[in-house]
Amino acid sequence: MFTAARRQFSSSSLRLSKVYFDVAIDGQKQPRLVFELFEKVVPKTAENFRALCTGEKGFGYKDSIFHRVIPGFMAQGGDITHHNGYGGKSIYGNKFEDENFELRHTKPGQLSMANAGPNTNGSQFFLTTVPCPWLDGHHVVFGEVVEGMDTLKTIEQNGSPSGQPKAEIKVVESGELKE
Repeated sequence: MFTAARRQFSSSSLRLSKVYFDVAIDGQKQPRLVFELFEKVVPKTAENFRALCTGEKGFGYKDSIFHRVIPGFMAQGGDITHHNGYGGKSIYGNKFEDENFELRHTKPGQLSMANAGPNTNGSQFFLTTVPCPWLDGHHVVFGEVVEGMDTLKTIEQNGSPSGQPKAEIKVVESGELKE
């Protein structure tokens, strides 16, 4: 079991896979977003995101949008079925359970599952732009941005208080980086 100090981790020992998004804002390509996934702590959640990045199951994040962006909070995407925040599916079927809440929302650039309540994880995710401790125990943190924080800041700048993006923010390509 992790101690409270470990949960507010220096994450280097928790990382395994690296995946990426190539994002365009109103058609203008941005520098690549690269994520590291915490497979040792949340293997099922990390594998879902990795497989959706590669599209190896026949569906995934390529051509999906960031449908909700709130400056000073987060950027949400991953609705691969309806493209409006009301859909999505996991590689395990429609939804899957919350794996655990060991990792906390302690800084900008953390990758966490968006959900509609307990055990409703699909493909939707969000990226924090600030620490979000009020989300701890409700959303599963499973990775973080390791390259492209400027891109996340640009995405955030195209958000609004209502969450409606000011521009189309699209994942034009996604995949896994092999080292």
